[in-house]
Amino acid sequence: MSVYLHDIPLSQAQARLREALQDAGLWRMLGAETIPLDENALGRITAEPIWALASSPHYHASAMDGFAVRAEETNGAQPSSPIQLLVLSNVEGSVISDQSLISNLQSLISKYVDTGDPLPDWANAVIQIENVESLDENGEITNAIRAPKTIRIRAAVAPWSHVRPLGEDIVATQLVLPAGHTLRPADLGAIAASGHQEIKVSRKPKVAILPTGTELVPIGSKLKSGDILEYNSLVMAAQVKAMGAEPTRYPITKDDFDLICERVQEAAQTHDLVLLNAGSSAGAEDFSASVVEKLGTLLVHGVAVRPGHPVILGLINQSSIENRKSQIPIIGVPGYPVSAALTVDIFVEPVIAKWLGRKPLELPIETATLTRKIVSPAGDDDYVRVVVGRVDEKLLAAPLSRGAGVITSLVQADGLALIPSGAQGLDAGDSVKVSMYRSKADIEKTIFSIGSHDLTLDLLSQFLSNHDRRLVSSNVGSQGGLIALRRGEAHLAGSHLLNPETGEYNILYIRQYMPNIPVKVIALVGRDQGLMVKKNNPKAIKDLRDLTRPDVQFVNRQRGAGTRVLLDYQLAQMNQPADSIRGYDREEYTHLGVAAAISSGRADCGLGIAAAAQALDLDFVPLFQERYDLVFPKQHAQIELLAPLFDVISTREFRDSVSKLTGYDVSVMGTIILED
Repeated sequence: MSVYLHDIPLSQAQARLREALQDAGLWRMLGAETIPLDENALGRITAEPIWALASSPHYHASAMDGFAVRAEETNGAQPSSPIQLLVLSNVEGSVISDQSLISNLQSLISKYVDTGDPLPDWANAVIQIENVESLDENGEITNAIRAPKTIRIRAAVAPWSHVRPLGEDIVATQLVLPAGHTLRPADLGAIAASGHQEIKVSRKPKVAILPTGTELVPIGSKLKSGDILEYNSLVMAAQVKAMGAEPTRYPITKDDFDLICERVQEAAQTHDLVLLNAGSSAGAEDFSASVVEKLGTLLVHGVAVRPGHPVILGLINQSSIENRKSQIPIIGVPGYPVSAALTVDIFVEPVIAKWLGRKPLELPIETATLTRKIVSPAGDDDYVRVVVGRVDEKLLAAPLSRGAGVITSLVQADGLALIPSGAQGLDAGDSVKVSMYRSKADIEKTIFSIGSHDLTLDLLSQFLSNHDRRLVSSNVGSQGGLIALRRGEAHLAGSHLLNPETGEYNILYIRQYMPNIPVKVIALVGRDQGLMVKKNNPKAIKDLRDLTRPDVQFVNRQRGAGTRVLLDYQLAQMNQPADSIRGYDREEYTHLGVAAAISSGRADCGLGIAAAAQALDLDFVPLFQERYDLVFPKQHAQIELLAPLFDVISTREFRDSVSKLTGYDVSVMGTIILED
């Protein structure tokens, strides 16, 4: 079959290239490499998920300049009856670490700390420096505000006030970034804070750019009639670099068939892709198609797209010294600057994206109204450069010069308007889809989850990242999630609210908080709930009755959390008042937050899930088993955005990943609990 200047539809050309790369084993991430965590990692693509190795901060830190104190010793301080505290020096503060010694001190104590300093072991709060009166040895106010003998305070401070507790930012084992993520400056800080010094990223593809043509001259040449300045390779190299690959610009090759073949073979030895620029039309000295036919397989010569229809797609047969691979792709890029740039965007970017393991770049699309008529070639997808502006409430698109050699039309363009094949143009006033270069609106591919926290949501997020979706969770508790669904603020909510009368989960509360809203409820997991305690359970905590012991410090979940509802139900069954539990009013918003509080010594125990205890190397006392459901308004459950989520939940791979977490039962996963 002849493919020489035989235009085929754009989608067919793209499919032909993709299938050829699949057959050659090249439609995949090319490889991964481990690099140091420094500024050179900016813009690289994560080759695997990054999980936190350490918590941040990894100690209780002062959140401001002031004096570390024991909060209970400030009780009773008032403007009319201040309390005076002894200020320990640095030496004294370091010596006094044993709790029994501190308890024997007659004086109320404090210690100066700067912002970021570790909190002394005996302290549990910080008083801002501006809220104290610094006194000398005679009890007089002194200017040595950071090194007084004593301080006077006129207001009490609550426990853990002005303190950044361990794990406030990052809790060890949490997902920091998914695979396929392009690293930004803030990401590097988060990775470092989570305990990493190196990261695994995808290998950058190597792209050779070969300009050909006797009429071409390098940038900086003194031009004479007939000379054409060669800057296509500069533009294409910049495009390729912006896409995340490593370009190599070769010198200009004159129109000599054998010399072009030699240069292509040379490039194929050390590169993953060859871009052969110019010489792709039917002119007498256009050798690109013949070069591809001689060195490999010519897949396509001519695509029904303008500008850029004489595109060449092929594979080069080669065997390098390292025997890296037997074939590499080659793309014959048209010589006109606009055609060349659009060809790289259309054909090269998806290939590089696949090789890097990231999603292909997509421009936001807006619907605009044309300001004048456009005539398009019959049978071609026609890309028209436009400038875009808003007048009153209408978005308008004004076409720019359509010449394939007018590089400034790309500089001026706010976007590309696509006139689809068969339309043969559009009239002024017609609507047109514009791929925006500037002032683009986000193409939303984020699934919002508001509700109860569960570790399986982190796993679900990672799996969805491989399906062109991003799951963002806001942990406000089960009741808060159902209320968010009622307000139209989320696609789904995680919930595990127990009906104490029937033993059923969630349905009663869905009817209460989402009246007259059709829903779909799917069981995600069964999970163990129990008491997380310090390693080896030093206080021998066995059940909820132990929470009332005076030596036990508890940490609770926030109001509306399913775990909090479960606790309150069990306390009611025991006729046990909540105010008998030390720490009942201290709240965390996730199971990992509760675990971090226990691990750091801020609490002795808390009610939560086994997987969170395991994550921070705590012991776990199992007490109950519950069902954790995902609740969807029916209108959201049916949209395409959420389709991959249901697909992931049904896969064995996801089920097996969840089953590896401690305390989970996946036998209920995917069961439809309710569907209106």
